[in-house]
Amino acid sequence: MEKVDVFDLIERMSALMRSEERKKCTELGLQPVHLQVLDYLSRCNRYSDTPAALTNYLGMTRGTVSQTLLLLAKKGFIKKTADAADRRMVHLALLPEGEATLKNARSSELFNQASVILKENNFLNQEEVFTKALLALQKANQSQSFGLCKTCRYFTKSSEGFICGLTHEPLSQSDSEKICQEHTTV
Repeated sequence: MEKVDVFDLIERMSALMRSEERKKCTELGLQPVHLQVLDYLSRCNRYSDTPAALTNYLGMTRGTVSQTLLLLAKKGFIKKTADAADRRMVHLALLPEGEATLKNARSSELFNQASVILKENNFLNQEEVFTKALLALQKANQSQSFGLCKTCRYFTKSSEGFICGLTHEPLSQSDSEKICQEHTTV
């Protein structure tokens, strides 16, 4: 059997994901970037819910992200809130309408079916393989990992709960289970 190039495999998986995303977006009258923003906001913690972090995560221009945020706010999908300590900083959050739209847009059926097939073929450790592949790609690209807070080298458990070792602030259970722009791999 001929050896398959890993890049070709990842590119084909990405193309399938983009195709599914475009289909769902068309059904909902959205652009893929709108869905990407909603998805990010559903998964980021309080250190990463800013327009700057979103821009960095998406790898887009500030202008594109700004226009996208304006449209999503106008549709009632997101809200912008000034930071209590620094009024110059803005935090973004999904509104119920945005959460409902995201739930309707997620094309999980394709991946549910693929997951069943993988398990039938005794490929049980798929999460670890894909996590390692993503980490390798991020390191090669020298980009921020935006990893789960609880997998960061600064994540600390204490008798009072969780603490970010970088900011020395307490973390909620919810924050610890979401992605963070300050994530540093162990």
